[in-house]
Amino acid sequence: MLEQYQISAPILHNQQLHGDYYQLDITAPAIARAAQPGQFIHVQLPAMPDHVLRRPFSIYDVNPTDGRLSIIYKVVGKGTEHISVLKPGTKLDILGPLGRGFSPLPGDIPSVIAAGGYGCAATFLLAKRARVLPTVLLGGRSAGDILLQDAYESLGCQVLVATDDGSAGAKGLVTELLERVLYEAPNSWIAACGPTPMLKAVGMIAESRKLNAEISLDRVMCCGMGACFACVIKRKANTPEKWAYARACSDGPVFKANDIWWD
Repeated sequence: MLEQYQISAPILHNQQLHGDYYQLDITAPAIARAAQPGQFIHVQLPAMPDHVLRRPFSIYDVNPTDGRLSIIYKVVGKGTEHISVLKPGTKLDILGPLGRGFSPLPGDIPSVIAAGGYGCAATFLLAKRARVLPTVLLGGRSAGDILLQDAYESLGCQVLVATDDGSAGAKGLVTELLERVLYEAPNSWIAACGPTPMLKAVGMIAESRKLNAEISLDRVMCCGMGACFACVIKRKANTPEKWAYARACSDGPVFKANDIWWD
């Protein structure tokens, strides 16, 4: 059984990065010590009685020494808009760390992280703990959707950027960058997080090249503990349909890419 805690965590900082993207730092020592790359926390929104369900957020970074835990979030509705105005000292009821995260990156072959939008938060701790630094590919619709480039570069990672409109880095998709990197390092291990179409493309690339790839799936999660089955995805299985449901919150959110049954 993985370590899990429910704690009241005071906010240290809540700052706008740019546009609709924010970084929230809280004090959560037990979770910070137990967290693994790719896991998430489940947050109860304070003073919002009409928002009963918790909200899941990928763990971006932790400092086990001082107990700091950080997430990156985007304001997309009333819940995250409410979080964006919370002040330091406000306490959040959080559960975590939850879910199954990424496998450690191998130390004997190259590895590549591909992230779309704020999916880069879910993969940061993976790069930070890597024995051999990965190449990091960041993608977004425009320059305003490219996050954490400086943070990854501060680790020593080579970072390549692609945007749909060409306003930052190469014009095109992050999966096109992935194809180029794999041309130079064809036996790479792949870890990815981002929108579902991007992850499907990563899975297809990995399968065609017979590469190991793990992907973190973004799903609406209600209970976060695997009880309600609101976040199910289709995973290949030995059944008449060739697939069976898996729970993104507890069986994932990280899965082997070639295990996913893509519709």
